[in-house]
Amino acid sequence: MFFVDKPYVSDFFKMTVRDNAIPVVGTDIAKKSGLYSGTKVISEERAIEMIRESDNPAIYTTSENSIGWLSKHLGFSNLPGKIALFKNKLKFRKLTKSIFPNFYFKEVRVEDLKKIQFNELPLPFIIKPTVGFFSMGVYKVSSYEEWISTIDSIIAEIDQIKDLYPGEVLDTSSFIIEQCIDGEEFAVDAYYNSTGEPVILSILKHTFSSDADVSDRVYTSSKKIIESNLEDFTDFAGKIGGLAGVKNFPVHIELRRDKDGILLPIEVNPMRFGGWCTTADISFLAYGFNPYLYYYSQKKPNWPEILKGKDGKLFSIVVLDNSTGIDVDKITSFDYEKLLSKFEKPIELRKIDYKKYSVFGFLFTETREENFVELKNILDSDLKEFISSLPLT
Repeated sequence: MFFVDKPYVSDFFKMTVRDNAIPVVGTDIAKKSGLYSGTKVISEERAIEMIRESDNPAIYTTSENSIGWLSKHLGFSNLPGKIALFKNKLKFRKLTKSIFPNFYFKEVRVEDLKKIQFNELPLPFIIKPTVGFFSMGVYKVSSYEEWISTIDSIIAEIDQIKDLYPGEVLDTSSFIIEQCIDGEEFAVDAYYNSTGEPVILSILKHTFSSDADVSDRVYTSSKKIIESNLEDFTDFAGKIGGLAGVKNFPVHIELRRDKDGILLPIEVNPMRFGGWCTTADISFLAYGFNPYLYYYSQKKPNWPEILKGKDGKLFSIVVLDNSTGIDVDKITSFDYEKLLSKFEKPIELRKIDYKKYSVFGFLFTETREENFVELKNILDSDLKEFISSLPLT
């Protein structure tokens, strides 16, 4: 069964569940999410009953907001505990310590940030909410001066984002400090099947504008990216899944490959693929197969066949987060047509209520490898070129 929740459910997802009679749990939010007529909606009571009758039911959520429902109603099962192993970054680091014994991490309460002995921390390091989402509250610190300003930024940001998501999705009362992982970063959609075997559904390279950048601006998939990482990432996912003992369990994995080729996990997000119906949808737009349906039907991608004819093509998700430095209340419009004119082959544009979520939208594009400059340009842009705003006072 599938769960839908805020902040966004794509038309592609809605068509998938309707056309394949995939049961969707009829929560109050699901009833208001614009599901298509003909969708197989089941009651919350029936969903609980079905889960009681199955050892490892195949559950998928479009949003981590649904984790609150799962935690509240499924305490009789092992699912809330399995979710917490991944969602809580401190529990995840403890879970994987046997694989990565030398990895530094430390939890700190937000009220204790100013009490930390800075000289005991490894430089550079990353600090982020112990339970977090979407790069919110994530900072890279390379010096004491940066640390002082980061504390101020964290406290200011907490006030802005504390009410955007439920506590099960974003909890800014506690932070984790981790050693900085150098190397190329990737995002991976996968699921563990009914026997616990990992199945990779997408691999995207997360490109940054600079070493200090921690934003989510551009994720790119290609034949070369998938073929050169598929075997290693499958093995990597298998080790983590083995420790957690998960089955029928979708995940969105973020990891880095360092200069020596060693893979290290950044985090593993449970019960979903990429947020906002992004990474699964671009797998369909780019490669023609449906990750939601593959998980539900326990199918594996035939990658050699899927990647035929994809040489030299880059398929990217561009996350249009508000990096303007201008308060969203001062922004009066975003020029989406101008944005589209910067790309040679836009596939799909999704406009978002930026007043509510501080994201202007998501753009799916196809780019020739030799025209990577168009992706570099949007990486480097603070997006001020696309907005109109009230006079700053």
